[in-house]
Amino acid sequence: MAILKQVGNRLVREYDLEKLWIEPWGKNGLRVRATKHFQMEDQDWALLPSDASAQITIDGQKAEITNGKITAKIAASGKITFWRVDGTLLLEEYLRQESSDEFSSLLKIDARELRPIMGGDYSLTMRFESNRKERLFGMGQYQQDMMNLKGTSLELAQRNSQASVPFVLSDLGYGFLWNNPAIGRATFGTNRTEWYAASTKQMDYWITAGDTPAEIMHSYSEVTGRPPMMPEYAMGFWQCKLRYRTQEELLEVAREYKRRGIPLSVIVIDYFHWPNQGTWDFDKEYWPDPKAMVDELREMGIELMVSIWPTVDSRCENYQEMLEHGYLVGTDRGVRTQMQFLGNETFYDATNAGAREYVWNKAKEHYYDLGIRTYWLDVAEPEYSTYDFDLYRYSMGSNMQVGNIYPAMYAKGFYDGLVAAGETEPLNLLRCAWAGSQRYGALVWSGDIHSSFESMRNQFAAGLNMAVAGIPWWTTDIGGFNGGWTDDEDFHELLIRWFQYGTFCPVMRLHGYRLPYQPPVSNEVGGGMCDSGADNEIWSFGDEAYPILKEHIELRERLRPYIRGLMRQAHEDGTPPMRPVFYDYPEDKLTWDLEDEFMFGPSLLVAPVMYAKMTERSVYLPAGKQWINVETGDVYEGGQTVTVPTKLESIPVFANCQGVVSYFKK
Repeated sequence: MAILKQVGNRLVREYDLEKLWIEPWGKNGLRVRATKHFQMEDQDWALLPSDASAQITIDGQKAEITNGKITAKIAASGKITFWRVDGTLLLEEYLRQESSDEFSSLLKIDARELRPIMGGDYSLTMRFESNRKERLFGMGQYQQDMMNLKGTSLELAQRNSQASVPFVLSDLGYGFLWNNPAIGRATFGTNRTEWYAASTKQMDYWITAGDTPAEIMHSYSEVTGRPPMMPEYAMGFWQCKLRYRTQEELLEVAREYKRRGIPLSVIVIDYFHWPNQGTWDFDKEYWPDPKAMVDELREMGIELMVSIWPTVDSRCENYQEMLEHGYLVGTDRGVRTQMQFLGNETFYDATNAGAREYVWNKAKEHYYDLGIRTYWLDVAEPEYSTYDFDLYRYSMGSNMQVGNIYPAMYAKGFYDGLVAAGETEPLNLLRCAWAGSQRYGALVWSGDIHSSFESMRNQFAAGLNMAVAGIPWWTTDIGGFNGGWTDDEDFHELLIRWFQYGTFCPVMRLHGYRLPYQPPVSNEVGGGMCDSGADNEIWSFGDEAYPILKEHIELRERLRPYIRGLMRQAHEDGTPPMRPVFYDYPEDKLTWDLEDEFMFGPSLLVAPVMYAKMTERSVYLPAGKQWINVETGDVYEGGQTVTVPTKLESIPVFANCQGVVSYFKK
């Protein structure tokens, strides 16, 4: 017989080698852990500490624990089911073992399968029953165009343009966090749901119940953290390209924006402005007076962001010192070369607190002390030359066990440094994230994506699922990163449509590796080694595109008061500025199937144009409101689909209150 007992606010079940804990965590939430080790690991991973309380009852071999709107029940067989307090079943384990209760089966399949592997730890498979009609959203950023994840199989691993953030929201009224940074897989099948970790010490997940998606998201952000307030400078238009190669080139671009009267919030210096990877400093041959550059930009009202890579070249001046202190990611087999980009590089170990402090101190000396207070934390997955996850080792454990947490720790290092330096609204741009990254001021962008309408549709789905996964600050490379000839009319159309969509993203940032490429200017180590892309400023794409792009930057400026309110709400309760329509209109069942329009805050419905040569498109207007076409002023009752023209100058946007319409008047 199993041992069931209450230990403080925790319900404990022990049987054979398994120890199972269920305890209240946050509002309406329960944390569930299990292990076959001698004791449970004391590691909260994505979760913040909680002092929630619960009601626990034990009746022989059965038990219940309730926190707010959610109850977990343990049957005599050990099977766990989760219920809303009104008696609605939300989620149940998939158990097929012979037992004395109603769950008896001869298949001999465990719900919680901790299978020993060589080295003393376990592979873990967690199985749940599947509701075939259920819709699932979240899980971070995957390069696919579907928003509803039911029927998908998702790798739990970080790659360039893939960010695994393992929180899923169900239209049945629950949210589920896989609180385990191990490499693995999530499968949302029609027959069952499975979460798999290839190597781990224990099972750990968190589940919450709520009456609306907003309530679920608020509970989730409470236990994983909320972003700082977005700084005012970040809410406008960002100019970026691969890559500005000299101080004068970058300043001349900023001056040209100023001469043309175009508002510019941030300008970005991309990679290889440094002498070598791992120096975290300017190459003075190409950037002779960075302090004067920062001062001139600030006089123009422009913030400067600089690129940081976690790579350390074997020839770098800091390599040996970092090696001696154990600040570099280990390689379990073979040569310690983890990436090859104009050299042989390893990555600094962002899971090591000493390494984080070391890298921040270099950045503080060479950047922050010059007045640069925001950083582009690139290659944040990290991007190994080969994603052989079993090859690499961190101070927190093997990559197989903890690898997915790397981007969150990368963000934490600079967040901690900025806060210690006195910054109250820290923000850094990252190419990857894990659950909890948002609390470290992480603005995530969708990676090195292709310049195509197909890729744009992928980013549309990725951005909304990132929002549901708890990452409210998100953006893309407007126009896509790889490709796009500056004189190609087809690319101009794509760029315009992407730019219009980007106007209503949490951050509006133009970036790309445009064609034709510009060759390197030097074969020596340093800032001249790298090639560059063609011009990528808004006047670079012809006379038809320029006024459209300029007008949308000006629209973004007019929207600042509205955007500021959205960012305040994200900071205070975790509400994502950009979200699926069902977030605001869950009672309208049709909104759960919308995959080509979204809400930008509570008042704006945005319907991007994501196909070439499109002259009109249909837009569903949620029930319960009147909707105003911000361009024509036409008013429609909600609960219907309307067809509207999609002329090149604008995309369909509808407002549900008259006050917001004024922002669209020139």
